[in-house]
Amino acid sequence: MKASKPAAKRHKPLNAGEKSPPAAGLRQRKQQETRERLKRAAMALFLERGFEATTIDDIAEAADMSRRSFFHYFASKEDVVAAWQEDAAAALVAEILARPAEESMLTAAENAIAAAMKRIDPTEAAAMSRLKRDNPALQARDQLKYEKLERALAEGLAQRSGRKSDRLRARLVAMIATGAMRVGGESWLSQGPRDKPEAFVKRTFDAIRTILA
Repeated sequence: MKASKPAAKRHKPLNAGEKSPPAAGLRQRKQQETRERLKRAAMALFLERGFEATTIDDIAEAADMSRRSFFHYFASKEDVVAAWQEDAAAALVAEILARPAEESMLTAAENAIAAAMKRIDPTEAAAMSRLKRDNPALQARDQLKYEKLERALAEGLAQRSGRKSDRLRARLVAMIATGAMRVGGESWLSQGPRDKPEAFVKRTFDAIRTILA
């Protein structure tokens, strides 16, 4: 008599409320960690050696990975700087959304920018600004950064308000706040970063209120 084949093993269906293994979430987290490692390695080398003197091979070696792996995350060295700027913009929008509801839009923008600045090393910020100032390709990206930042701030302020009627006000405040960051940052650097960035933010917004009064 021919032995019957064992029945194919069937996967037990998930019970209601039971979650599937978070493989995708773990993979995404590892990719983010790798991206951050590359970004940190690149920024450290840029500040130490200069943007032009740093090669993609240098970045990959400092991050302990291959050149090919670098291109899985970034298309160029300029993209690393852009990613650093975009992450800073995302952190700023998160600060905007976390501000108390009773604050005006302008005050919320000021306090969010000041809070974000507290997490930045002034020496590193000054070095990064000089890096962008001395490189034409990064200067072009810097202009784009402020345009993206203004849109992100406007969206964050509008979302915080929750009223459609406030969208124009949100755009105007975002324009003012972004301009303040740009002009204030340039002034802060030209005088030498003696003051803490958040103190300079306060003086800049005080000047804005004087003009608007």
